[in-house]
Amino acid sequence: MKKLMEQAGLRALRQVDPEKAHGLALRALKVGLARQPGPVQSDRLRTRIAGIDMPNPLGLAAGFDKNAEAVGPLSRAGFGFIEVGAATPLAQPGNPRPRLFRLSEDQAAINRFGFNNEGMTAIAQRLSRARSEVPLGINLGANKTSEDRAADFAKVMQQMRPFVAFATVNVSSPNTEKLRDLQGPEALAALLDGVMNVRGSTPVFLKIAPDLTSAELRDIATVAADARIDGIIATNTTLSRDGLSSRHAREAGGLSGQPLFEKSTRVLAELSRLTDIPLIGVGGVSSGEQAYAKIRAGASAVQLYTALVFGGLSLVRDILQDLDRLLEKDGFTSVRDATGTGRDAWL
Repeated sequence: MKKLMEQAGLRALRQVDPEKAHGLALRALKVGLARQPGPVQSDRLRTRIAGIDMPNPLGLAAGFDKNAEAVGPLSRAGFGFIEVGAATPLAQPGNPRPRLFRLSEDQAAINRFGFNNEGMTAIAQRLSRARSEVPLGINLGANKTSEDRAADFAKVMQQMRPFVAFATVNVSSPNTEKLRDLQGPEALAALLDGVMNVRGSTPVFLKIAPDLTSAELRDIATVAADARIDGIIATNTTLSRDGLSSRHAREAGGLSGQPLFEKSTRVLAELSRLTDIPLIGVGGVSSGEQAYAKIRAGASAVQLYTALVFGGLSLVRDILQDLDRLLEKDGFTSVRDATGTGRDAWL
């Protein structure tokens, strides 16, 4: 009955402008109206990344709760970890609306938000009061008008580190002009050096784009190892529009959801071959089978976001139950045992 009510609510939200629907969903979480399926208990699903113990390997990607408004409810929704943000030093409105497009025919979305957020001070204040039941991370961003974007990442890191279990350097959003240029070897090395100098003991992850060449991936793997990065999140949204059927297919911005699954998983597998740094797989995860495929391609954990638009929070429990079943079926006693065992199929 609860699942039927959730599906009815999702259908109603899909009749509303996507950004407004997103705001309504966050509000429902904050006031306790959204269904929270709760955790799936299984020793097979427990995992550990960069010294962080997680009850399961399924995380919420950054972008859903940009301003850390619903940390408590989201931490009780069954995720093994959650990531909020991106946060920038100064508040910024982001790009003009409309900037979020729902591609229902493709089970996808396109966004060009442009790091809209209330700024690091407001977000840090919320995080200082938040009570998360699972590890909580912050996505670090840079202001659009900043003259030193690399320094922005270090500023946000320093502000946020007392309140989070990990921080993610996000140089892979396609919606801030020239931000992806910071993925180049020299620029990335300098940026990461600044962040690592102020991180204290907080693990730092790096989030990369799916539109990188093999040579660029090799460079990133080398820079990340030299900087002693604790994890790599692969991947952010894509600029590709291959195979889309929605009328919104040509909108500018980053594409997420089902069309990204194969592209992001191939990048993940290639990166797994290049580095021993723990990887978190993101892009098109909407089922236990897809989460399992990411793990077998080389991920120690996975994240999702866009699938929630179409499946709701009950999807979290469904994915975890299926993932646990698949691990058991193949004789794996842990996520770690399964990580990378199917990598060659994606290379």
